[in-house]
Amino acid sequence: MQLRPRFLGRLGAADVVTVANAALGFAAAVAATIDPRLAARLVLLAAIADGLDGVLARVYGSTQVGEYVDSLADVASFGVAPAVFVYVIASREWGLELATLSVAEVVTLAIPALYVAAAVVRLAMYTAYDLEDRTTRGVQTTLAATVLAAAYLSGVTDPAVLLGATGLFVYLMITTIEYPELAERDALAMGVVQAGAVLAPLAFARVFPRALLAAALAYLLLAPVVYPRSR
Repeated sequence: MQLRPRFLGRLGAADVVTVANAALGFAAAVAATIDPRLAARLVLLAAIADGLDGVLARVYGSTQVGEYVDSLADVASFGVAPAVFVYVIASREWGLELATLSVAEVVTLAIPALYVAAAVVRLAMYTAYDLEDRTTRGVQTTLAATVLAAAYLSGVTDPAVLLGATGLFVYLMITTIEYPELAERDALAMGVVQAGAVLAPLAFARVFPRALLAAALAYLLLAPVVYPRSR
């Protein structure tokens, strides 16, 4: 009987980073219950890892499990973690405890739950139908999570606004709106700004998270219309 782990020799460098992405998602969900600002930074760090694993896959090649690991990790980091993040902020601000199941408590729980469900559906559809395309349908889970995290770090802490944005993303993730992939230069620039938001979110009057939020919203609103689809 062999006791060595089954994944040895089967996971590539990109897969290791993807697994780290999933671990960051768990850490972000836990951190949300203690320090939402730290949780937002961990979500953005997971987004950096999500971009890095794509670079490593192109350089060193992908594996048979890569596409599956990627979607599973994204569920944790950009589905569950942001949902817990928004729920904790709203429930604490409004003093909700799920004891009476009031309308406010049900809505506050239901919207993040639907966000997770939409993220799972979106990622499954992507893996099944969009993996080889240069465009994808529906708002990317990474983009949705980035907007929520960057907004909070930018000073948008009103739970009603965050919960409303989460509800909007529930719909946008499962639409048929086509989003083109970011060009490598743009993805690199976004990664640099993300890194600034993770390392120094309060520096220079929150310039990094605010720049990241502006860039993410610009892509969200304009990319389906004006962003080039061939490179």
